[in-house]
Amino acid sequence: MRVGILGGVFNPPHIGHLVCAQEAHAQLALGVVVFVPCGVAPHREIEQDPGADVRVDLCQRAIGSDDRLAVSDVEAERRDPSYTVDTLRLLREQSPEDDLVLILGGDQAAALPSWREPEEVLRLATVAAVERAGRREQGIAEQAAEVEGADRVVFFDMPRIDVSSTLVRARVATGRPIRYLVPDAVADVIADRELYRV
Repeated sequence: MRVGILGGVFNPPHIGHLVCAQEAHAQLALGVVVFVPCGVAPHREIEQDPGADVRVDLCQRAIGSDDRLAVSDVEAERRDPSYTVDTLRLLREQSPEDDLVLILGGDQAAALPSWREPEEVLRLATVAAVERAGRREQGIAEQAAEVEGADRVVFFDMPRIDVSSTLVRARVATGRPIRYLVPDAVADVIADRELYRV
């Protein structure tokens, strides 16, 4: 099966993540898109982190019963930093017959040459990049071209959605509504567990 891998912090997951997953599924002929919340981020501290297990739960609630989407706790279970190359190796071991497609924002794809073992990332998976403000396909492709195997970088597009997890957390902290920015089930958990209230 052709499997999309959408990694991230997902703190919390929001409609932008879901639209990205949907567009990747449709445009790249994927069987499923798997959300992979990271456990320990290698390059930054996760602000207001309720814990990896909570973020996995939020992702599961975000996707609901949509059978095009799934959630994996493969990174959340790790206690050491989560590097994409290690995750792809593990997923390849678990399902060697799957064709992996790593879904990245344009900014992440442009930074691919600075990743840990970028050539191995491209050997293990096709990289599917979505354009973002300030990161256009040609520029992303030029930067990724520094890595051997860059011909395995493909592109898809999605509607521009100016929602971020930072915005959602800030709105919660100031008592502003987040309905329609996140799925209702995610909003319910945030309210019930009093998450992100500084």
